[in-house]
Amino acid sequence: MSTPTDTTPARVIRTIRGRPTSDGAGVKLTRVIGGPDLPDLDPFLLLDEFGTDKAEDYLAGFPEHPHRGFETVTYMLDGRMRHRDNHGNEGLLTPGAVQWMTAGRGLVHSEMPEQESGRMRGFQLWVNLPARDKMTEPKYQEFDPEKIPVAHPAKGVEVKVIAGRVGDTQGPISQPATDPVYLDIALQPGQAWDYTLPVGHNAFAYVFEGAVTVGEGDEARPLDTHEMGVLGGGDTLQVRAGSQPARLILVAGRPLREPVMRHGPFVMNTRQELMQAFVDFQEGRF
Repeated sequence: MSTPTDTTPARVIRTIRGRPTSDGAGVKLTRVIGGPDLPDLDPFLLLDEFGTDKAEDYLAGFPEHPHRGFETVTYMLDGRMRHRDNHGNEGLLTPGAVQWMTAGRGLVHSEMPEQESGRMRGFQLWVNLPARDKMTEPKYQEFDPEKIPVAHPAKGVEVKVIAGRVGDTQGPISQPATDPVYLDIALQPGQAWDYTLPVGHNAFAYVFEGAVTVGEGDEARPLDTHEMGVLGGGDTLQVRAGSQPARLILVAGRPLREPVMRHGPFVMNTRQELMQAFVDFQEGRF
């Protein structure tokens, strides 16, 4: 996709390097959104990257825990993760698979590794729900790797389209409230690609292999491995790999611009709604 003459290049307005943390039963991960450096980026509440070859870093997994009021997006790069919930849903995420879970009014689920050795790598993204949808019925959009379409929009560029559109290639995920874009972009050394972002969306690029440059000329900014760039100031992402192959995710969503009241696994709009979530969970209404 080439840059039309009437568009403005997006630039990196802020860089974030994730902080090591742990979650679940001690799973080691890197928190990029949801920490003190960047508490949120409306409508995104959290971005965790997990990636290790050490079984002790992930084997205890994420035992049963509740959610209400938002969506979780799990994208597996390597490894196998079994999920179950208290509504009888169960599935296995394999390398390249995506699960987009709408917690809605509430569920209790677990995510446990289905392996005892080898590499476990992937991302979990939390996406806020608008007030009108926070108490909707829980549901899943789950796609095996072969259901994620792949576009080749330029020489040396491969894009897995999880959500949004690249040329004629449409991703399988649909969420009208935030109209998300979620792309896994692989660039060969020195290759570049331009992508027009949806107007009004908040967007970020996160590099997880190699390094890239975002923008051209005086506005160009480098992003290294495990570094995120918050994008702004224009509607066209211009990204170029360095001397090595590079891989990054590009995520964008329509901001909700609603009050956020959150604590742990619950994200609501008011303190009263948040307190009610705790009561409902304790009384078994999930």
